[in-house]
Amino acid sequence: MAKRHNSYLNLSDALGEFIKDNKLQKGMDKVEAKDAWVKLMGNGVNNYTTAVELRNETLFVSLSSSVLREELSLGKTKIIAMLNEELGKDLIKKLVLR
Repeated sequence: MAKRHNSYLNLSDALGEFIKDNKLQKGMDKVEAKDAWVKLMGNGVNNYTTAVELRNETLFVSLSSSVLREELSLGKTKIIAMLNEELGKDLIKKLVLR
C-alpha cells in the first residue's frame, strides 16, 4: 500500500511522484513523443503517418507516401531538434522513416 503523506501536494507533483515510484517514465516518454510528432508535423504529414513508435532513443515513423518519406529524410536533424525542443529534453537521438 502506498505511503500516506501528511503535507499537501500539487496535483502535478503528486503525478510526477507516482510516475517515478512506479517506473512509468519510459511509457510516458513514448506517449509524449507521439504527441509531439502529431503536434509539430500538422495535418499534411499526419494524414500520411500510419504509426509512430519510440524505442530506446530512436523514433520510428511509418509513412504511407514514399515521396513524403524522401522529403522528410532530407531534414531529419532539424526534425529531431524540433521534437526534442517540444519534449523539453534530449530524448530522441535517431529518426527512422519507413
